[in-house]
Amino acid sequence: MAAEPNNWGRFGPDDQRGTLNLLTPAVVLDALRSATTGEVLSLAMPIRGATSSPAPQSVPHLPGRPLPQHFMSVDGGDYAAGARPIGAGLRVADDALVVTGHGTTTHMDALCHMWSGDELYNGHPAARVRSYGATRCGIEHVGGVVARGVLYDLPGRLGLDHLPVGYRVEADLLAEIATPAPGDVAVVRTGWPVVWQRSREEYWSGQPGLSADAGRWLAAHDVAAVASDNAAIGGLNARGLADEPIEDDLHLILLHRHGIHLIEMLWLEELAAAGRTTFVFVAAPLRIEGGTGSPLTPLAIL
Repeated sequence: MAAEPNNWGRFGPDDQRGTLNLLTPAVVLDALRSATTGEVLSLAMPIRGATSSPAPQSVPHLPGRPLPQHFMSVDGGDYAAGARPIGAGLRVADDALVVTGHGTTTHMDALCHMWSGDELYNGHPAARVRSYGATRCGIEHVGGVVARGVLYDLPGRLGLDHLPVGYRVEADLLAEIATPAPGDVAVVRTGWPVVWQRSREEYWSGQPGLSADAGRWLAAHDVAAVASDNAAIGGLNARGLADEPIEDDLHLILLHRHGIHLIEMLWLEELAAAGRTTFVFVAAPLRIEGGTGSPLTPLAIL
């Protein structure tokens, strides 16, 4: 920690929100001015799951992770297609949904998701992360996020459909597109989800992503959050791991050192097609007490 810039203590010794503290009422009101047409786009992947269906396989996900499970409930307990009677000929169907928060759907990482040594972000004890939940830096501290979004459409900048599998985005390429203001959400398009549509084997061969220096550049510009359509913000190899040394791990740089929440596995194709670099970014994770993350449906208001 001593060798790296960080935000520990910057927002007070008890802080559990990191750079989301930069989203003051004045910053939020200024961000709302980024909307000009009022068009609303969802930036989320669909959650597609069942107990006996190949449907989840049609949505990008990391291999080896439990896929979403979606059950329809009859009479509140019998899991089957149908609906339960409630009188006067009316019937009601209920849902039960089991979703792994990381690697299988659009989600937000909490500040307790990853750490180094014995301390979470801001020096909170890592021992407070237990099987029953994290009592420090859980996803419930996020609240609602309303900010100016800045789209870094990297394939568009380079004239590609998507970045190559081993590509690492450097800070100077981000700077060519835009310099974020404090409190912005940096939204990074790699285009990698479109690969799934032609070959899941190719999708699983690795993923392009930000370099460590690009992450440090975003942190130095005080972004409130970093979002991407890949699975880990940084790049991955064919084993689903980062090749960078531990000191350059983007989760440690952004989550642990700087308190910058990460939003992963977005769908950004319609947003890129709209040709807008700035927009209003809106997201609110589930208030899962002690959660290391939450499924998310981010919105772009153009």
